[in-house]
Parts: sequence; C-alpha cells; structure tokens
Amino acid sequence: MANKAIIAGSSGLIGSKLLDILLQEKFYDEVLILVRKELPIQHKKLTQLVTNFDQLDNYAHELTGHAVFCCLGTTNAKTPDKAIYRKIDHDYPVQLAQLALKNGVKQYHLVSSLGANVSSSFFYPKIKGETEADLQGLNLPALHIYRPALLTGDRKEKRAGEKLITVIYKLIDPLLFGGLKKYRSIPAETVAMAMFKQSTKHNTGLFIYESDQIKQLS
Repeated sequence: MANKAIIAGSSGLIGSKLLDILLQEKFYDEVLILVRKELPIQHKKLTQLVTNFDQLDNYAHELTGHAVFCCLGTTNAKTPDKAIYRKIDHDYPVQLAQLALKNGVKQYHLVSSLGANVSSSFFYPKIKGETEADLQGLNLPALHIYRPALLTGDRKEKRAGEKLITVIYKLIDPLLFGGLKKYRSIPAETVAMAMFKQSTKHNTGLFIYESDQIKQLS
C-alpha cells in the first residue's frame, strides 16, 4: 500500500526542509503539499494543491494518507492582526486535523514552540498551547507535537535582528546544560528529520518532544 504524506506550510523554514526529506526518502510514495501558490519545484512524487485555508472543507477529499505534517505559523511582523494570527497558528491546524481524522489518517505531526502554554499571559505561547490542547481533544490515533527552541537555517525572508540573535545563541548554547539544554538553538533541518523518522514508526498515542529531545530523535 502506497504511503502518502501531506504537508501544510511547506514553504517555511521547517516545512521546506521536511519536503526535501520526504521527496528523497523511499518511505513515502506520494507527497501532497497544501500551498497558497505553487512552489517552483517539480518531482514525480509531488502534488501541489493550491489551497484557500479559509475553505479547508472544500479539499477534505484530498486529505487522506499515512501522515499529516503541519508546519504552519506566522510572526507578529508578518501578521500584526491577532485575529488572522490566531487563524494561521490555531484554527487552520485544528481544522486540518479534524478533516484528516475523518479520513482515517493515522498520524498528525505539529510544529509547536518551546514554552507553549495554554495558561500563558503572553499571546504567542498561549496560542501555541491552545492549539496543542485542542488537538489533544480530538483523540487522534497518533499526535506528535514538536517544541523547538530558536530555529537556525536559511530563511527566505530576513527577520530584523535575527542575525544578531543567532550569533548570541552560538555563544550561549554551550553554557546551557541539564534542564536548560532544551533552550539551545536548533537547526530547522534537525526538526524536519525528527518528524520524518517518527512518522516511519507505528506508535500510537500522544507524544510531545522538547527541543533537546528533538535533537536526539533526528
């Protein structure tokens, strides 16, 4: 039986690395990516579905296969409107999971964030925490949640101050030991590889990986 993977957020830092891996590895025979506009990529295993995420129900019949990988996310700079921000970081991932569950998809993999906490007084970690909680409430056969720390890698868009932060973390990372190891920066490709490897297993239940655990899995 052919293994099909679905990626939402394949143009982002982690999603693009994950797409490269899934196309290269033999485990997946088909890779469907949900995109706002087509990416300049062609591959015999790849199908691109131009998607209006506000109307995900219209694409429900396409959301079948072995695993869904949700790498959706935005930033305050790109999306200052908090209502739109919430749609991207919460509503779309949850609805995607609901549709996948109805279609019998076995696994759902979510890129969340270090510090995700439904009780946080800060907007970003609270939204991530609410997304995690609502996904857990769906009782998916296998829910994998990844909480990476600061991501490193070549972004398509340059973020203000990011180069300086990356330099600072290179100095700080070696000083973070024990329980602080999860705060070390992490390459996006490391997260993507961990997601792929976990998807090749047949574990069921809820799995939450902090940043230092993600490095071990990759």
